[in-house]
Amino acid sequence: MNSLDNKTVWITGASSGIGEALAYELATQGATLILSARRKDELERVKNSCRNSERHKTVELDLADSGTFETIVESVWQEASGIDVLINNAGLSQRALVMETSLDVHRTIMEINYFGTVALTQALLPHLLLQGSGGVITVSSLVGKFSTPLRSAYSASKHAITAYMDSLRAELHDKGLQFTTIYPGFIRTNLTYKALLGDGTEQNTMDPAQENGIPPEDCAKSTWLSPKDTGRRLMTGYVEVPAQAASLSLACFFPIMPAILGESFRDRCCRGLASI
Repeated sequence: MNSLDNKTVWITGASSGIGEALAYELATQGATLILSARRKDELERVKNSCRNSERHKTVELDLADSGTFETIVESVWQEASGIDVLINNAGLSQRALVMETSLDVHRTIMEINYFGTVALTQALLPHLLLQGSGGVITVSSLVGKFSTPLRSAYSASKHAITAYMDSLRAELHDKGLQFTTIYPGFIRTNLTYKALLGDGTEQNTMDPAQENGIPPEDCAKSTWLSPKDTGRRLMTGYVEVPAQAASLSLACFFPIMPAILGESFRDRCCRGLASI
């Protein structure tokens, strides 16, 4: 018997990237899937490519339209006769310096990555609590732990969702639910194509580090955790990066380091990360 036989998993951002790869991986493990994203045609493509495609459902969902979530969750719950796992995977990235990023871009990214994810999670929570089992897996990012240049809004949104999920995990630790946060590194997806520039337009190119990242299929295999592993935080994804980026990581652990090393250190960090 597969580990996910008779389990229903709801994946957001399932039309591409990590979400699409998760759909294929979890279908292979026997799960029944609810696939959500904004693009119905792409969702149908993914569903039809999954093992046992006739068992899975697609539900259009826009994280920027959280006012619809309670109705959508109620409908999905009734149709699926319960949800075992919600995977919060959908999100929007950014590539722009702080001083060149409009406040509207910050708001757009926070609305999708933070408020949308929170709203969907909270709409589902009462059902999970009544069920007395299940869990939520949230795909964050390494920049949800260590901020880097050109990603101020994206990093802030991922830090925010990390803090929210940590609080939720602590508050509901005795309710039979599991909460896990994933921190992918560089994964070869189209995330950077859709990343917002400072004026809100899309970047429409793939970053070199993203292009050299691990395949989303590999990420999917390490993202799905067995029951004994849930409730923890997992970092996944590897790529070689410039020495300046490694130095910046040290600065994240020791915040006073950039001030000690001076402007030349900060300049090298920004130049190195600009190509990532």
